[in-house]
Amino acid sequence: MADRGLRAPAWLEELVRTRRPAMPWRDVVRFAVVIPAPLAVAILLAGGITPGPELGAGVFATTGALAATLAPQPAGPLRGQLRRIGWAVSLGGVGLVVGHAAEDAGWISVLVIALMSAIAALISSINAALSLGGLQLLVYTSLASGLVTQLSIPAEVLFFFAGAAWATLGVLVQSRTEQLDPDRAAVGAVFTRIGDLLSAIGTDRIEDIRRELTEALNTGYDRVIHTRSHSAGRSRELAELAGVLNSAAPLVEAAVASARAGVAADSRDISAAAALATAITTRRPLPGERPPRVEDGPAQRRAVRHAIRLVWNVVGDPEERAQAAVPRPEVDRRVRARDLVDRTVGNADSRAFVVRLVLCMIVAEVARQQLPLERPYWVLLTVAIVLKPDFGSVFTRAVQRGAGTLLGVLLGSLLLTVVPRNGWLLVAMAVTAAALPWARAANFGLFSVFQTPLIILLLDLAVPGGAGLVGARLIDTLVGCAIVLVVGYLLWPQTWRAPLDDALRASAQALDRFVDAAFNGSPEELRRARRTSYRALTELQTQLQRRLAEPPPISTRAAAWYPVIVQLERTSDAVTEAVIAMRAGEPVPDPAQVAVLRKAIGQLEDDLVAHRPPDDAEIDADGVLALVAREVDTTRRMVRQTRPAGRSDAGDAPDARSPVGP
Repeated sequence: MADRGLRAPAWLEELVRTRRPAMPWRDVVRFAVVIPAPLAVAILLAGGITPGPELGAGVFATTGALAATLAPQPAGPLRGQLRRIGWAVSLGGVGLVVGHAAEDAGWISVLVIALMSAIAALISSINAALSLGGLQLLVYTSLASGLVTQLSIPAEVLFFFAGAAWATLGVLVQSRTEQLDPDRAAVGAVFTRIGDLLSAIGTDRIEDIRRELTEALNTGYDRVIHTRSHSAGRSRELAELAGVLNSAAPLVEAAVASARAGVAADSRDISAAAALATAITTRRPLPGERPPRVEDGPAQRRAVRHAIRLVWNVVGDPEERAQAAVPRPEVDRRVRARDLVDRTVGNADSRAFVVRLVLCMIVAEVARQQLPLERPYWVLLTVAIVLKPDFGSVFTRAVQRGAGTLLGVLLGSLLLTVVPRNGWLLVAMAVTAAALPWARAANFGLFSVFQTPLIILLLDLAVPGGAGLVGARLIDTLVGCAIVLVVGYLLWPQTWRAPLDDALRASAQALDRFVDAAFNGSPEELRRARRTSYRALTELQTQLQRRLAEPPPISTRAAAWYPVIVQLERTSDAVTEAVIAMRAGEPVPDPAQVAVLRKAIGQLEDDLVAHRPPDDAEIDADGVLALVAREVDTTRRMVRQTRPAGRSDAGDAPDARSPVGP
């Protein structure tokens, strides 16, 4: 009991949680070389670190190199990395130009910042690349509004793009020396996770590994299928990889059904999954013959072997791969335009974020003009970086950035004190830059710890400030975090409402479509519906993890939903098990019973809205439908016993550590 009393609150533990990623040595070397290189050239041409146009050119070129180096997603496909770099650098350059219009105090500056904030917020909702570009638009608008140098505006932009071009060259060189194709590695990872799931049957690791399999499938489809609409030159290879992914659907279903039923897998199937992963990732031929057909034993084991043999044919035979290839999707321009409107001005969440970001940036701009701050544009920078829609919890990022900046300021202060203004300064910048790729994957606060001293060293060269620069950086950052927490977080009513209702309803709707496709649809419809259902569950888990790092009552309300989320996953697995049973010869259920089951799932959505009291009603179903009906009944009882806004009969949300429901 004493140990439990000394334990930190769960939300605080989640807030400071740090992942332990493998050290990305290739990225470490690239960051250490590419980022400080433009500054090194400028110092060499100037004959030392002396104020002048050469040093200003080096600072802006290094800034461009930093933006382009941080833009690519780690281990993403090259075309995706270049797209992210292009948007980040292009919109960053626009920000450098527009930001000078906000140099003078007054309402013109406020209007410029508000307009750029609205544009950045709207384009951020279109896709991940434009979201990053929107961030850079705000960052460099904020930077240009307060950073005065000896260079003209065209020169600043020119050297910024030159540094970005240098960093892009570094990305291209690294991609050409990579041993593995990221697209193939993403598809191969699916079969690795399938093998892991088959190996883990009968252990307590099943749930975690099944989620890893779902994440691998999501990543594979995102990288291979969704990005094909923008690709050229490799469309045939990508189409074949997409066909391999689609051919894996029966194997995924059979593996999930085996795991749910507790039917141990044949060791030959586990080895075959590993062989498929290796062949896809490395382009090597499959070893030997495919595993023989299984005529007896549990239906789940026979389904796994049958699916292994199907995928083996597709992977091992070029003609089979060509036949399985997925045609490149053609989307009508009107459909694209309608989708664009739906994601931006037509989306209530996007409109709400526009208002939130604009208000925070206006308050930050007013603070920049009115408060006696030495480097006030850092307030704008902090608000822009923290208040991003696709980086998780606003509260978490604000707190982590504040704490990380504090440690980074201490480190930057130490470097400014002990490192002489000569070549050793470049060494210090290279060391802090080298830590960025590892820290980015570990924790946002840790990333700030190493990013802060790098920026301090860089900006001190542009506008020397000495030790005062360090204190100004800390104060301005804390002011920016305070603005986000108050104006962008505490003052918004939806911050304190039940945080997972929308994601839960989306999962229930996806489950309904999955049930319909499983018992009434074609194999293609079933594959799409299953993928949609599990993707919705993945998003639900992501939303849960984000809310668990919020302070009470948000984290308490979110934790209360965890058993319901697990039960929804079990229900989707039950549908998959029913599909395998029907393929093994079990009778197809009566359409009337399927309609009753779907009606109950529809009522589950209503339960999430109305928060009805618990009851003992059960769905009348038999055959393969009975196991799905039992899981739906349990899910409905859990939902009715869970009060999302902490409004249970006793006044508090249930404890997520104790069972909910029967």
